[in-house]
Parts: sequence; C-alpha cells; structure tokens
Amino acid sequence: MTDWDCELYLKFERERAQAARDLIARIPPLAPRKIVDLGCGPGNSASMLTLHFRGADILGIDTSGNMLAAARERLPVARFIQQDLKEWEADEKVDLIFSNAALHFAPDHHKLLPRLMSFLNPGGVLAVQMPNVLQDAAHALMRMVAVDGPWSDRLARVAKTRAIIGSLDDYYSWIAPHCQTIDLWQTTYVHPLDGHDAVVDWFVGSALRPFLNELQEDEIPAFLAQYRRELEMAYSPQSDGRVLLLYPRLFFVARK
Repeated sequence: MTDWDCELYLKFERERAQAARDLIARIPPLAPRKIVDLGCGPGNSASMLTLHFRGADILGIDTSGNMLAAARERLPVARFIQQDLKEWEADEKVDLIFSNAALHFAPDHHKLLPRLMSFLNPGGVLAVQMPNVLQDAAHALMRMVAVDGPWSDRLARVAKTRAIIGSLDDYYSWIAPHCQTIDLWQTTYVHPLDGHDAVVDWFVGSALRPFLNELQEDEIPAFLAQYRRELEMAYSPQSDGRVLLLYPRLFFVARK
C-alpha cells in the first residue's frame, strides 16, 4: 500500500468535509485572488473553496498521485501539483493558504508556520485544521497493535514517530508574532459509523497508512483483524449497532 486509497477516503466524505466547512466559515472577510490548498487530497476542500471564493485561482498540493488524479477530475478549473507540503515555496505571494487535515503530517511546526505566513500578502490568511488525536483511543490502539505482533521490528519505529502537534499555547506563540489577528479553537466531532468495520475503514483511509505501508500484503489482514478486536473492546456499539467515533480537531485562522 504505497499510495492513498482515494475511494476508501471518500467513503466518509460527508463526515470529513464538516471540519473543512467549519474552517472556511471562520475565515474573516476576504476576496482572495490566489489560494493554495496544502494537502488537498481528492479536491473536496478545493471544491468548497471554489464555491466560497468565486473567481479565485486555486492551487492544490499533495503527495498522492491517486488523490491528485481524483482532484483533477473533480475540479478541472483548479491546478494541482504533486509535492510534499513541507517543501512547497510560493513563487509569488498568495492571499489564502488553506490546509484541512494535512499539516500534522509535517514536522517542526515552529519553523513551518512562520515560513507559511511569509508567503502571504498583507491581509492574507493562513487557515489550518488538524486532527488532535495523540491520546485518542483509536490511535493509541493502532500504536499498541504495531508494537505487539510479528511486525513489531518494522512498525515500532512508525509508532514512535507519529506526528505530535502542539498545544493551543504553542500555536499562539509560533504564529502571533507574524500576524495581526489569530483565532484558535478545538472541536470534538462525533461520527456515528456503521460498526467496528467502518471504524477500521475510516483509519485505513487515513491514519493507518504509515503502518500498512511497512507491511507485506499478506500481513495486512492479520494486522487489521487484531486492530478490529482491540476496537471492539474500546468502543461499545449503540443500540442500533453504530459506533460513535469521537474525533478531536484543532483549528487556527491567522491574518497577516
């Protein structure tokens, strides 16, 4: 599994899109000419940005060829390039840098965020949403399964190098010196999913990928079966059989 499974990721498009909509809604009044969508995925956020900021030139950046192919088909009016978001540099100043559920894959936010702010025009906005899930049960369990099995020699390293995002205090201190205003908040979304298999699918399409990429194809079913058993003990189904996935997310919107 060397690339993202676009179809599986979009299986939960409605749930994943809510955070992007909430982030867009908190952007202050802005008439951007140039927008960059960092970690654009299959173009779902870019589609919302196109509707909200009509006439803007949108550039989407992602490392996944599968995601970019879907984005180009979905939104031919935008431009998409394959690049690691932490290596992106603006050729010219832009008005909005938007990143929905992607920036947590990049390290050294204390260096990255001031750098991104430097790419903005005066009055431009950096708008970011990231899962804040280090202590979340589903993520803790995937790390536990990674180090407790025949694959531990390969996956222990992945478990120890999972992205750790900062606190609200951290993000304020890293961004405030570079902006006029900053808005920070956290929200926990509650997603009723169709049983434990759906929870597994949710994470196979996102956070489990670094683990699965280190496994042989014939090891993946055993890994996922063990992960599912652990989820069954941690997440009790509701009376209708659904499982409530609680998903905390951290947001900030900074205006230069």
